[in-house]
Amino acid sequence: MAGGDGDEWRRQFDLLAKRVQQLQRIGTQQLYLMGEATRERILADPRYDDPLRLERHGAKVYSQNEEDGIVTEILRRIGVTDRTFWEFGVQDGTENNTLYRLVDGWRGAWIEGSPADVTKIRERFAPAITDGRLNVREALVDRDNVNVLAAELGLPRELDLLSIDIDGNDFHVWEALDVVTPRAVVIEYNPKLPPPTRWVMHYDPRHAWDGSDQYGASLAALAALGARKGYRLVACNITGSNAFFVRQDLAGGKFPAATDPAYYYQPHRAWLTPTFWNVSPVGFGKGGLVS
Repeated sequence: MAGGDGDEWRRQFDLLAKRVQQLQRIGTQQLYLMGEATRERILADPRYDDPLRLERHGAKVYSQNEEDGIVTEILRRIGVTDRTFWEFGVQDGTENNTLYRLVDGWRGAWIEGSPADVTKIRERFAPAITDGRLNVREALVDRDNVNVLAAELGLPRELDLLSIDIDGNDFHVWEALDVVTPRAVVIEYNPKLPPPTRWVMHYDPRHAWDGSDQYGASLAALAALGARKGYRLVACNITGSNAFFVRQDLAGGKFPAATDPAYYYQPHRAWLTPTFWNVSPVGFGKGGLVS
């Protein structure tokens, strides 16, 4: 009798687990639909009707938000050289601004400071590492080692894409970087302080983000830095997390003429991030490009 009760209990538990999974899937789908409707309302603003603006091109493939689509459109407009990327602050590699490029046949380098995440990268992305398309380095990037790391990785001077997301010293690292001149740069900004405020976190090579607003730099500060380095701000994504820059010599006539960062600024909408839904877990190495 006790055995029969145990079997019934397991059957009921399995049924309950399946129903919970169904509710989770429904909840995820509803969250995605709500996010999609919100994004459509934001982009319905007539200011986004300018065909040179980039916000409507936003789309998620492997990025955290809609960065993949914006980067794709930028590269379509300015062209690429040898399809190379460099990104630091990639966590375990499954959700960042350059994985889509790697899947699309590009080559490049990732730097991550977490030993556990680097181990996961080396396991998951072993095929790309083995065939020489992906160089992975465990390191904490700062303004004193960024140029040394670039040289050690053998990166070409004219990278096609650079992505910086280290939750702190982003401004200082980009300011110090001078051995590469990427065609396009994606860099995290602090959206709490809108233009015209120019604010930069004090440099601290030991900084670890504590969840507060003390990180990175405001958009206006990054725009001014970009201008000094020969770059134009061309967009921000609607979650208010990343700014997109293009080298001045490549930007003419391809993007809005506005230079005021207020024209591109997006406020903090981190609550939208969960609505960019990954339909299935990220896999790698079980497929390839076809001609």
